[in-house]
Amino acid sequence: MELPLEIVFRNMERSDAIEARVREKAQRLERYFDRITRCRVAVEAPHRHHHHGKIYQVGIEIGVPGKRIIVNHAGPGDPAHADVYVAMRDAFAAATRQLEDYVRTTRGKVKAHEVPPHGRVLQISTEEGEGIVQTADGLEVLFNRNSVPNGGFDQLEVGSEVRVTVAPEATGQEPRAQYVQAVGKHHLIEP
Repeated sequence: MELPLEIVFRNMERSDAIEARVREKAQRLERYFDRITRCRVAVEAPHRHHHHGKIYQVGIEIGVPGKRIIVNHAGPGDPAHADVYVAMRDAFAAATRQLEDYVRTTRGKVKAHEVPPHGRVLQISTEEGEGIVQTADGLEVLFNRNSVPNGGFDQLEVGSEVRVTVAPEATGQEPRAQYVQAVGKHHLIEP
């Protein structure tokens, strides 16, 4: 398939050599995903009034089904980008990484990290140094002061939301927590 490519030069004259390199690098993107609907590359030379080095910027916009992938290195930039070919290499490397991420996501090959079960403290006895957590599926798990890191046991109270890792059970024993940590609404609470 012929990649629909648009090349724009800003603050500089059109260059056959730069255009050829852009075409070569853009064509390589099809190795990662062959249904690219659009590819627009803008090569921008620094303004003539800049006093601190000439840093080229290369912006890339890639259209894929359901998404636009945009690479734009704005800001002071990398001093190595005083060479337009280095700026182009880095921009296409970033575009390739984003395109690979898009492909992994659409194919369902993104790693999903297993989240430890959540629960709420059902009972707690600070004198005895133990308590019970009830997990979301109704399992009641015993825990003690040692299973709560960094002195967090004393901060727990009935109703506290926690993450709990259940220890492998010995036959005939009640489930015990290997690790219990208080959580906030969206994050772990650091003691």
